Amino acid sequence: MNKRKSYLVASLCALILASLAGLAAASSHREAPLISADPNADNTDLYAFVSPDRPDSVTIIANYIPLEEPAGGPNFASFGDDVLYEIHVDNDGDALDDVTFQFRFSTTTQRPNTFLYNAGPITSLTDPAWIVRQKYTLTRIQDGVKTVLGANLRTPPVSIGPRSTAAYEALAAAAVEALPGGIKVFAGQRDDPFFVDLGSIFDLGGLRPFNAFHLIPLDAENGVDGVGGYNTHTIAIQVPIDQLTADGLGASDTVRPVLGIYASASRQRTRVLRGDGTLTQSGKWVQVSRLGNPLINEVIIPRGMKDKWNASYPVDDAQFLKFYKKPELAALVNLLYPALPDTPTTDRNDLVAVLLTGVKLPDGSSFTFTGDTPADLLRLNVAVPPTAQVGDGDPLGVLAGDLAGFPNGRRLEDDVTDIELRAVACGYGDILAGLLGLCNFSPNNIVGDGVNANDKPFMAEFPYVATPHQGYAHEHHAGSPAAMSVR
Repeated sequence: MNKRKSYLVASLCALILASLAGLAAASSHREAPLISADPNADNTDLYAFVSPDRPDSVTIIANYIPLEEPAGGPNFASFGDDVLYEIHVDNDGDALDDVTFQFRFSTTTQRPNTFLYNAGPITSLTDPAWIVRQKYTLTRIQDGVKTVLGANLRTPPVSIGPRSTAAYEALAAAAVEALPGGIKVFAGQRDDPFFVDLGSIFDLGGLRPFNAFHLIPLDAENGVDGVGGYNTHTIAIQVPIDQLTADGLGASDTVRPVLGIYASASRQRTRVLRGDGTLTQSGKWVQVSRLGNPLINEVIIPRGMKDKWNASYPVDDAQFLKFYKKPELAALVNLLYPALPDTPTTDRNDLVAVLLTGVKLPDGSSFTFTGDTPADLLRLNVAVPPTAQVGDGDPLGVLAGDLAGFPNGRRLEDDVTDIELRAVACGYGDILAGLLGLCNFSPNNIVGDGVNANDKPFMAEFPYVATPHQGYAHEHHAGSPAAMSVR
């Protein structure tokens, strides 16, 4: 390769890398300029599914704080006392809240004259050795009426190590709160359940199993989970279906079985830093982060619009419609992988349907369709039965014929990176393409990053997210053999 060609390729790849940096930051980890500097308010992932062990309920999981270092003491990661965390549910298709769950946290320090997080083993949620604690209040807003569902609800400590938190799962289980009306809630540290090959994607958009197809080819390899070994902070809530539907009926009776869900974080408008190291906040709450479908703000919304997207609301997403119809990522896939069949780069109404309105079945009935209002919402059809257990679903979800998986809601085991890469590359797979009449190119319908499962197994019971990595013994980029394979 001559010097001029080498320079052009290097310049082109640098441009591609900058465009793909959002994808490499995982599902919604550090996805926009402003929120990347505010991890406590950074909504990294959203999951919503019919609970396998309690199919009359829906579980919604919203994760915050990206790439959380387990050993990050003595001031370990925690929810922000100054952040309003919310989960929003639309049940009538207008992309506006019908049911909202608000979470506000409060931190207390039992002994302010020590630097320690704990002064000995923590054996219970009331152990005096635990110095830095968080509690929270959960409020439901429905039909304009605010109802406090629980106050002084407890979070567990973080997972420190064998001396401090030896029986960690017992501490976490004690923090699962059962509330009136059959609601369960949990807030605390968990393993980050997202899985993706960050290292390769950061390297000029590479997918290790498809290294040979890349603009700069390498030998094919299995994927490596770049989120392995990291934790996150989880808000999980399990709610009976009849408390979420528009008509107050269960999954088999409601006439509107599709819920539209998103999570958000907000801060007050005015923040004053004082010379004594304290700060005060006041004014109207302003949304600084939101998440419905995974990867949208990373690879669909351009950098110059990302902060605006985070501050806007799903009902106003028509302003971003052009980025779905003409996605930059589709053109980059063609450029990065010239050996693959060209994917359409304009008039991508398939992406609009899957991600902004939901889709209808060939007979005209709704699968995830909520209406013509374009809105970034995670759409869940509660009438579709769940798999037998969390983790048992096909990671490719609807692409593999598993109608209980993404893009019908999102389960912990769903491989959304591969699913959305294939959707953008016009490789929907035989089943989904045949079911919905979508485009399906080969080998675009088998592209992926080679990371097909989380680095830790999920729990069979609420809150389902795996036990967090402890600070004493953890390994980044860890993953089981099953997680790192070419599908």
